[in-house]
Amino acid sequence: MRCAYHPDVETNLGCGKCGKPICPKCLVQTPVGARCPECAKLYKLPTYRVSTKYYLMATGTALGMAIVCGIAWGVIAWKTPFSLNLLLAPVAGYAIGEVVSLSVNRKRGTGLAIVGGIAVIISYAITYFFVGLPSGLFILYHLIALGLGIFIAVTRLR
Repeated sequence: MRCAYHPDVETNLGCGKCGKPICPKCLVQTPVGARCPECAKLYKLPTYRVSTKYYLMATGTALGMAIVCGIAWGVIAWKTPFSLNLLLAPVAGYAIGEVVSLSVNRKRGTGLAIVGGIAVIISYAITYFFVGLPSGLFILYHLIALGLGIFIAVTRLR
């Protein structure tokens, strides 16, 4: 027998569903045995199938949450005599990631994670209107806090 997808390859394997001859290159191992690519019908999980509509919803929600979290973060940072950025950044990242996740029906994906990470950066930029730019050694402290916020937002959406 010759493979239905690679006519130059001889094979003794057959699809467990339709019986079509397949070679080891094109077979798809499933829980019920070897299948041809047509019978296996490999699809992404619905959780990871994100349409343009969901990206638009996520972007709008992320922008709104970035503004709200940025204002709240800035006001808290402005009112406290010491810096709480290592606490406030992860809280903002979690809030942004969670609300964006809820807005897209708990879908996940790299694109959504990027949207969440950018929203945390926008949120951090909004805090500059309240506390100003960091200087000296505080720049490293602020970058670590920002990294934590981005990490948490991305892990909520990836």
